[in-house]
Amino acid sequence: MCSHYQAEKRRKQIEKLFGIRMPPDWEPPPGGLHIYPTQMAPFIRRPPERESGDEAVPDFELVEGHFGLLPGFAKDVKYGLKTYNARTETVAQLASFKNAWAKPRHCIVPCEAIYEPDWRTGKFISTRFTAANDETLGVAGLWSPWKNPETAQWELSFTMLTINADEHPLFRHMHRPDPKRPPEKQDKRMVVVLAQAQYGEWLDAPAERSMAFMNQFPAERFAMVAEPPPPKALKSEAPPVTDAPLAEPPLI
Repeated sequence: MCSHYQAEKRRKQIEKLFGIRMPPDWEPPPGGLHIYPTQMAPFIRRPPERESGDEAVPDFELVEGHFGLLPGFAKDVKYGLKTYNARTETVAQLASFKNAWAKPRHCIVPCEAIYEPDWRTGKFISTRFTAANDETLGVAGLWSPWKNPETAQWELSFTMLTINADEHPLFRHMHRPDPKRPPEKQDKRMVVVLAQAQYGEWLDAPAERSMAFMNQFPAERFAMVAEPPPPKALKSEAPPVTDAPLAEPPLI
């Protein structure tokens, strides 16, 4: 699982990886770049206009959405507190995710770092994972449009996909052990980090091929270090939406 991550703030990294020309006034998410469920953060998807065949349309676009997928029946953004991660074993069946999985609305969440709790000492130790080569971690996700019932405006949301990590050399040590389960059935989790060469393929993959991308990122390609969590003030501060809500349904 991943309920806390750092959004990629390095403009040049995003432009290099996705060939996106960032607006001159683009700023990474506020709040110390530490993203928690329901907060706004950037993700990468295919521009809907790309299907028109217009060569001027870029291959990728960066948009912002709530961290925590909001299906059409969600009453408010707090629903995202339980949908920020989607288990690949059940994503096609659960009402919260199955529509986005079937469409398929694939996206990539650009992360500078992801955080997981290390409980091997018996105490919570916040642990920061980055790419060993200092590149961006591109996490496979799903996105969805959502009409806010309070404002009648359309907003975007996204979730990160997770897989079992019982055998992963690093992530099998993360998260608090469940005393009700034997060690071999702890069901440790990790997000799906894509190789850079897979970015375009993932965004274009039909639903029936989506599971082919649900693989563990090699341990040797991670850098791992204990890091204290940010001040509580940053955790509770909900960053403002940088773009005005959409008056019409977003292009899908």
